Amino acid sequence: MEKMLYLNSLFDIYKDLLTEKQQKYFMDYYFNNLSLAEIADKYSVSRNAIFNQLKIIEDKLNDYEKKLKIYDKKMKIDDIIELIDNKEIKKILKSLF
Repeated sequence: MEKMLYLNSLFDIYKDLLTEKQQKYFMDYYFNNLSLAEIADKYSVSRNAIFNQLKIIEDKLNDYEKKLKIYDKKMKIDDIIELIDNKEIKKILKSLF
């Protein structure tokens, strides 16, 4: 479950770096909770092709994060924001991300 939430967060950040087809596969699998077979039927490809694409997507997302560290920086900023007492400033800072 934790891995899925992490991948969803990475997808939110890096989705524009994926192809349209990769975005659709990812959303169908992780957001729409479709099985590999259902996605394969939907796009008229093999179940194995979907499995391979999801693995490629996962690797790409992890690679983007390894290089750019946007998720890591966001988490650190969130931790710092939580230390601020002023609710208005917190609200403004959270809206920036």
